[in-house]
Amino acid sequence: MNAPPSPEANVKCAVPFFCVTDMERSLRYYVDGLGFARTNQWVVNGEMRWCWLKLGGAALMLQSCGKKMLDSMPEGAKLGQGVSIWFQCEDAIAIYRDVQSRGIEASEPQVGNGLWDTALSDPDGYRLHFESPTDVPEETKLSEVQPVQQGI
Repeated sequence: MNAPPSPEANVKCAVPFFCVTDMERSLRYYVDGLGFARTNQWVVNGEMRWCWLKLGGAALMLQSCGKKMLDSMPEGAKLGQGVSIWFQCEDAIAIYRDVQSRGIEASEPQVGNGLWDTALSDPDGYRLHFESPTDVPEETKLSEVQPVQQGI
């Protein structure tokens, strides 16, 4: 009998799972706005309840929230409150420019921890950060550097 694989060899990736209030609105944001591709889905009576989205080597899942879950949340709480995901990219500035051209609001890229970082909030308040390595000094904003220095 073969031994089961070790946990390190068995685990392949972690995929964030976001409960959303309006699946169609969220799909417009992630697919049309950010460029994710829908690779799997669960549809019940013609209504999409869950989907797996992929962008490059990253993935996330969306599922429609049921009334029971929303009603069980503390008063004043919001779905995405306190949840942030960081996507490591080749070029966060290109992501920033691309999503802006699609009408998605994103923060001006700024350097922190040796990384360009731009942040977005999805329709349910989940925070998404796109980061890429740089040698530009800490706390530099994109608007403060010359185009040649940006590496673009």
